[in-house]
Formats: sequence, C-alpha cells, structure tokens
Amino acid sequence: MFSLPQRLAAEALGTGLLVATVVGSGIMASSLTQDTALALLGNTLPTGAILVVLITILAPISGAHFNPAVSLVFAFRRELSAQEAIMYALAQIVGGIVGTIAAHVMFALPLLDASTKIRTGGAQWFAEWVATFGLVFTILAALRFARASVPWLVGLYITAAYWFTASTSFANPAVAIARAFTNTFAGIRPADLPGFIAAQLLGALCALAFAGWLLREQSDATQPLNAEAKP
Repeated sequence: MFSLPQRLAAEALGTGLLVATVVGSGIMASSLTQDTALALLGNTLPTGAILVVLITILAPISGAHFNPAVSLVFAFRRELSAQEAIMYALAQIVGGIVGTIAAHVMFALPLLDASTKIRTGGAQWFAEWVATFGLVFTILAALRFARASVPWLVGLYITAAYWFTASTSFANPAVAIARAFTNTFAGIRPADLPGFIAAQLLGALCALAFAGWLLREQSDATQPLNAEAKP
C-alpha cells in the first residue's frame, strides 16, 4: 500500500506527462505540417501511446486516474474517500498545468499563455459527454473483465475518440484546465471551460450509473430454474 503523498505525486506526475505530451505533440505537429488532419494525427498517436505507458507504470501506485472525473467515479464507488478524491483532483490540476509549462519551455514559448481557441456550443458539449462516458465505461468494464488490458484499452479508446468526437475528446477536467493555458494547437479558450467540465462530469456519472446496471450479474437466486432438475 502506497502512502497518500506517494499517490498524489504519481497522479501529478502522470497528469503532467500526459499534458506535456498532448501540448508538446500538438506544437510539434503544427510546426511540421499545415495539414490539419495530419497535425491531428500527430497529436493523437503520442497521446494514446503515453497513456499506455503512464497507466502501466503508475496504476500500481495511485490507480492512474490522471482525471478528476475518474477520481469522482471512484469516490462514488467508495474506493476513494471524498477527501482523497479532492486531493487527487488538485494534484491532477497542478500536475497538468506544470505539464503545459514543461511543453512551453521545450519549445521556447511563454511559460503560460491563455488560449484564444474557441471550443463551445451544444455539439462540442455533447461530444465531451460522449467522450467521457465512453472513457469511464471503458475503464469500468475493463476492470471487470480485462484488468490487465486497462492501459491498452484506455490508450486505444482515446486514440479513437480523438477522431470520432467533434471536440477531439478532452474527456478530462484537469487536462482541459491545463490546455486553457496554451495558445497552441491543443488549446481551449478559458471561457469555454465550464461547458466542457460540466459535460465531462455528467458523462462520467452517467457511465457509472449505466455500468452499475449493465455489469451487475444476477444472483443464483434470480436465475431461472433448470427444467431438468429433479426434486
């Protein structure tokens, strides 16, 4: 069992490296090509890859949430206390902002630069609901049926969701906040954060409720009687 400070450090480190990858690969991709689709691909693949790495190496320490919406779900599942969930979220947010700073330092940009990229409207919010619902359901179903495959399933899901959601699948309040501080390919205007975060949290809670029903097996007492059974 790892101590709470160790777990918080793992969450901050993981979220920081995740955001540094998202922001840094976006800067690199947009500097190498003017083709938006190719730049998005250059942003997508590193993000999916780093998730596999980070979840594999840090899940044994903290659970590798890297996401306040995921921590909220585990608090509702009583696998984290309310206080722990809040501290996880704070560590994730701080780690994410440090990740943005790290990416900016690597590319000789201002440490923090508020984004002007507009991401708002019903379609974007619904896309974030879908993205987060799918992410949380993937995590819960994987923990139920394929625990060893969680890193790959999450990485592959996010890789896919970059492309099938209109919002490019932020699916993470801490990452969204961190991306508000970069006026680059991955940015989001700070004024657009409330809509994204609300949609993400709602999507996570809907996934928790749906998974609770879908993944619950019936007890033996509710199974149909075997017609061939003898008294």
